[in-house]
Amino acid sequence: MSVPKRFFVENLTYPDNSEVYLEGEEFTHAKTVLRVEEGSEIVLLDNSGKEYSAIVQRIESRRLLAHITGAAACDKEPKSPIYLLCGALKGDKTELVVQKAVELGAGKIGVFSSEFCSAYMNENKLARLNKVAHEAAKQCLRSVAPEVAYFPTLREALISAENYKNKLFFCEFASCSDVEFSGISGDCALVIGSEGGFSETEYRYAKSLGFAGMSLGKRILRAETAAISAAALAAYFLGELK
Repeated sequence: MSVPKRFFVENLTYPDNSEVYLEGEEFTHAKTVLRVEEGSEIVLLDNSGKEYSAIVQRIESRRLLAHITGAAACDKEPKSPIYLLCGALKGDKTELVVQKAVELGAGKIGVFSSEFCSAYMNENKLARLNKVAHEAAKQCLRSVAPEVAYFPTLREALISAENYKNKLFFCEFASCSDVEFSGISGDCALVIGSEGGFSETEYRYAKSLGFAGMSLGKRILRAETAAISAAALAAYFLGELK
């Protein structure tokens, strides 16, 4: 049996108001791609961690009206916060990393520029990454779409993670890991470089901020492979994949 289609909306005030309009890109996707019809059961999401079951009452030319029938907490959201910081990657590789990080349970995602980073970001690319995060959240039945933020420097990216209990900095020239992945608990920030990796200066700076140097083995992984692997390992050892 297929599950009801899921859509993000803003400014829900249920139970004070049980009627809500679905508009914009979400409506277009519902009508033209998913072929949602009047009477269809859908699920509405507002990034609060709740799921709102609803029935489509009326479909208009540019919006649809849904009636909310109930609300419940989503059980798919991670219990241990994971923050993935990844250097900007060429082409659509950053989109792949964002998609998989959301599926694996990342609660925050940051993209940054660093010394050897050759990709660039702009407002359109950042908007696209946030759209990818929304689509991934719906696909894997999460109720919260993590916001994707951009940091123009590595320093700003690292400082954004200063309050995390576990701060792990993955570097291709780290001969071994400073901490065992199997021993982590609580919130976790993961830092992965772009295709060019990190410089020795950047590595020392991260260590000065309390980041543990981490290795992903003796083979050199592509940046997107490293980011997804690190997110998967963190999710597993924090109990999110069990």
